[in-house]
Amino acid sequence: MRFTRFLVLTLVVASVSQSCQFSKKEQLALEMDTVQVVVPEPTLLYGIPIDSFDVFEGKIKWGQSLSEILEDFAITNEQIYALANSAKGIFDVRLLKAGYKYTIIHNRDSLKTARQFIFEPDKTEYVVFNLADSIYVNLIKRPKLFEEKTISAKVESSVYESVLAAGASPLLVDKLVDVFAWQVDFFRIQKGDEFKVIYEQESVEGEVVSVGRILGAYFKHFGHEYYAVYFDQGSNADYFDEEGNSMRKAFLKAPLNYSRISSRYSPRRFHPVQKRYKAHLGTDYAAPTGTPIRTVGDGVIVEARYGKYNGNYVKVRHNSTYTTQYLHMSKIAKGIRPGVTVKQGQTIGFVGSTGLATGPHLCFRFWKNKKQVDALKVDLPSIEPINPARLNDYLHTKNVIINKLRHIE
Repeated sequence: MRFTRFLVLTLVVASVSQSCQFSKKEQLALEMDTVQVVVPEPTLLYGIPIDSFDVFEGKIKWGQSLSEILEDFAITNEQIYALANSAKGIFDVRLLKAGYKYTIIHNRDSLKTARQFIFEPDKTEYVVFNLADSIYVNLIKRPKLFEEKTISAKVESSVYESVLAAGASPLLVDKLVDVFAWQVDFFRIQKGDEFKVIYEQESVEGEVVSVGRILGAYFKHFGHEYYAVYFDQGSNADYFDEEGNSMRKAFLKAPLNYSRISSRYSPRRFHPVQKRYKAHLGTDYAAPTGTPIRTVGDGVIVEARYGKYNGNYVKVRHNSTYTTQYLHMSKIAKGIRPGVTVKQGQTIGFVGSTGLATGPHLCFRFWKNKKQVDALKVDLPSIEPINPARLNDYLHTKNVIINKLRHIE
């Protein structure tokens, strides 16, 4: 919306000396000579007045340089060189990204001489390359708004759709999944599950650019209620339950995000390729080729190779009790080889259909005490709880957060 400001200009027709005296009739005549002039507010783009100029918008092509973009706008190589020098320490002109929008403000003449070139590396800032009068480069940061937000939702079909329906950013979904990855099986979300979240959000000009920490969350899943409270013990910050136990387990619930279980662990399953009944000692997750596969826990790679039936696969030993295996990868991630240490959530390969497989999926296998078991039914161990020395501080924080969650409508 544009606003118009009014500038009142008083025009006095007669020259008046300090000693002059006017009759009421003469004063009225002078007042009639006073006029109001409406001065429209200038149209601004990136803070630059553009009423007297034209605007061109385009997208950077792959490998396109600043000189190539500006050559159609009467800008010389000498000016480009001066711009590049002015940009040093402010913005590297070699980092113009293909597919990103740029704007050129230019003169209304046959040459269309550029006055400013504007590039937005992201939503939080933009770079102005000035060519009018003098050459200089400015990096302008847009003001950010930091807020504490809350949402409450019931699941109808998926957590993702429920988050959007509640008016929150989709960026919140992954954060929420990470908080409850050890308690909630997000592959088995059902209608009627519900959740509440208190979280931090950063926005620029009304558009969400990032979701920060989740400060507290509640999730009801299969009739079980879970609370998660963010707390910094000093040495580390994490999420804890009502008793002060860590929300994190030794393993993630699943090695993939947002896929579906296509086949479960079974002592007798009809094999789609071999056309016979045999044990299926793993859980199949159907997902598109190339979907990142993450290790469900810290550990050491014991196998990473190709097998006739398993295709490309990786096996991870987590400790003396637990081992996991990931089969049918399109490829094994770079650097993943026997002896390498991996961290929970680290990408170790990508979904494919190598080996004995009819389509892209991951077969996930789980060993406990050297015996293959159903990964979906394993009772996973917790990790460190709240330090007793900080327990009172945690209990205070927990009470405040849970009280807030319970009052979210």
